This record gives sequence, structure tokens and C-alpha cells, in this order.
Amino acid sequence: MMKNILLLFVSLILASQVKAQFTKQDSSVVKGFYSEALSTAQAYNDLYYLCKKIGHRIAGSEAADKAILWGDSVLKSIPADNVFLMPVKVPKWKRGKKEFAAIYVGKKKTEIPLRALGGSVGTNGTLKAEVVEVKDFEDLKAKGDQVKGKIVFINKAFDPAIINTGSAYGNTSPIRTNGASEAAKYGAVGCIIRSLTSADDKFPHTGAMRYKDDVTKIPAAALSSLDAHFLHEALQSNKKILFEMRMECERFDSVMQSNVIGEIKGTVYPEKIIVVGGHLDSWDVGEGAHDDGTGIVQSMEVLRIMKATGYKPACTIRAVLYINEEFGNDGGETYAKVAKEKGWEHVAAIESDGGGFTPKGFSCDAQDGQVEWAKSLMPFFEPYNLYSFKRGWSGVDIGPLKNGSTMLFALMVDGQRYFDFHHTDNDRFENVNKRELELGAASMASLVYFIDQKVQKETTQK
Repeated sequence: MMKNILLLFVSLILASQVKAQFTKQDSSVVKGFYSEALSTAQAYNDLYYLCKKIGHRIAGSEAADKAILWGDSVLKSIPADNVFLMPVKVPKWKRGKKEFAAIYVGKKKTEIPLRALGGSVGTNGTLKAEVVEVKDFEDLKAKGDQVKGKIVFINKAFDPAIINTGSAYGNTSPIRTNGASEAAKYGAVGCIIRSLTSADDKFPHTGAMRYKDDVTKIPAAALSSLDAHFLHEALQSNKKILFEMRMECERFDSVMQSNVIGEIKGTVYPEKIIVVGGHLDSWDVGEGAHDDGTGIVQSMEVLRIMKATGYKPACTIRAVLYINEEFGNDGGETYAKVAKEKGWEHVAAIESDGGGFTPKGFSCDAQDGQVEWAKSLMPFFEPYNLYSFKRGWSGVDIGPLKNGSTMLFALMVDGQRYFDFHHTDNDRFENVNKRELELGAASMASLVYFIDQKVQKETTQK
């Protein structure tokens, strides 16, 4: 009991030490940011072009090359004070022709949509074999030799009782990442998984998988949730179900692409950098709208808002459009490596990669005092319907910047529908709400403003 009282006391002391003091200038600047974001359609127009004129853009593809040139052009048109490309080596994998799949119940053949998982080998023609259903890896291990020569169907659904859909995704993602390797251990010839989603629809979800070095590489693909239901019911009432699949996936040598970087130079402390960013690549289905076209345009919009409103930051504000988050985070890892080599001083980094939904606040991966400072901003942001400022996950792209001093933030949004679209043909421009997208951009710009002000005050006091 005494320990809890002491912890509460220390927390209150920290909060009092870092409590933000809001001014009329703060209100005026932030109001201007929101007004600029909501009264123009620039972010929405940029997203339209990215989705409709370029489309999906898996790392290593020609479409990704076009997206890099487009990002460079948009940043220059803001105009950012400095725009440059950072070379990044990325993998190259092609899905090939549209996949085919069918379920055979007796003599009845039912064709269904299928999506190869990213990195999978092809089927080398048509693969047709009996299906064995398992709930998870423990169930797979228990069945052992029963799966030899068969296609393993891993039917693990999102836990509907988990409110945070990102956590539900995290609980099921190992079946996608490691399912094929686990199935191959027991002699399976193929692996199909239930899509990682809380939605009941006909859209199969792709996503990255990997092969372990000591197992045979077998084809891996995802079924839609409704087709997973169908296959499960068929297996419940029939002893033998056949599954047919055809995929022409192929892996190539790695290629060079680039992170795209634009910045507004700081007027007082140009050596201190505040990063905003998302990933420019997407999967090779749909249009990559929520994942992560919205994060890309919001990050560029932060620079445009500051230029349009005349705000001159003390620190350098840098937008980074990372390449290849989906297939190994090469863009994020390369940026952090170059930053260390060049001695760049990052005060903070903010990532948007949860979709362009209604913003709720920010999660912060930082020291205790820094997290308390972030929490102290909540009263100011409440009129803008941002209520959540707490310790938590920041993002894949900016994660490599973690060093104990740099504050890492993630834009938190209402993510209940995010995994309806994630990695599917349905991740399209039409499924992004213009106002929600713009509110997210204004929220990011406003947090950048407060970080910039924090640096000025702290440096002046030293």
C-alpha cells in the first residue's frame, strides 16, 4: 500500500514539473493549423493521385518507383526547404497471374478468392490435396504425421473480446508469418490460413510471411473469413475435403529504391530534428489507401500546413516517406543507420500507420518524464476530440530510432475498422473519409508545434 502511495506521489511530482503552460499563441497557432487542414483538400487530393494514378506499390516494383518520384515532386511543390532521396536496398517479389483456388466437397467444386502471402513460393502448376484443419501451432503439433502430403488449414480467428484490434492482430499474426514453416515440419505440401481480420467478408488478406532455413518451402496463402467459415463447416460434416490452388509467385534479386525526405529547416536549432512519417510502399492488392497512403499524405501535410500558415519552427521538421515497411522495414532501418552515421539529433518522431480514421490522441514510447509531458497536453487537445495521451507503441518505421532520449509517437485513431481493409483489394481511396484524414494531419502538425515549443523553452532555460 505504501509503495502504491509513493508511486502516485512521484507521478504527481513529475506531472507538476512537466505541466504544459498554454498561451494565446498556442491556441492561435493550433487553430490555424486545423483551419488550414480542414478548409483545403490538399491531403485528400494527394491521396487520390497516389491511389488512383499510381495504385498499389509493393517495394521493388515499378509502381513503387513512380510513388517515389511522386513523393519527391509533392514535397518540392509545398515547397519544402530541402528534398532528397535516401537509397535503400529492398526485396523484389511478384505475385504473378491472379491466384486460383477451389474447394471440393465430394463432386461439388466451389471456386473461392485466394491471396498468396508475401514471400511465398508458387505452386509450380496446380496443387491439389486433402485438407487438414488445425486451430493453432499446438494443434498442428498434436496432429503430427496426419498432415503429411496434405494442405494445412490454420483456422485461427481474431478474438472478438479484445477491444484493441491491433492487439487481436498481434495475437494471430504468427500464423501468417510462420504457418508455412510450421506446417512443412510435418510434411505438409501447402498452407492456407484464415485472413487476419475481424470482418466477415469475401476479401482475403495478404501480408508478409517467411521461411525458416531448415524446412521445405511450401506455398502459403490466405482465405477470406467467409470462405474459412465455409471450409470449416465442410470439414465438420465430411471426412475428406480436397483443396486446389494455383499461384505463380516468384522471388527476384533485391533492387535499389529510396526513402523520400523533405524538411523545413529550423530557424534556431536546425540541428535538432522532429520527424513525421509513414511508409510509401503498400501490398500489391487494392490501392494502399489506409495502409499507408493516409500516413504519407498526412506527414507531407504537416510541412504544407506550417508553410501555409507561416509558422517558422525553431527545430528542423522532416517528413520521411519510408520504403518497404511491409516486407522487412528496410526503409526504417536504413534511415536510422544513416542518422547514426551522420550524427543527426532527433528530438522526436511521429508515425501515422493506423489508417486515416478519426484521431483519438497519441501513444508515446519515451522516458517517464517525457510521457508525463505528453499527457499534460491532453487538456489543450480535448476541444479537438483528442483524449488519449499515454505510453505505448510508436511504429515500425520509427522504431529503429529508439535510443533512450528521442520521443517516439504514434497517431492513435479509431481502429475498429482498420483490419476490414488491411492488406486487401478493399483498401481503396473510396474507403477513406476526407475529414477524418484532415483531422489526423492537423493533430500531427499540432503535436509537432508543441514539441518544437518544448525544445525552445528547455534550451533557453539551460
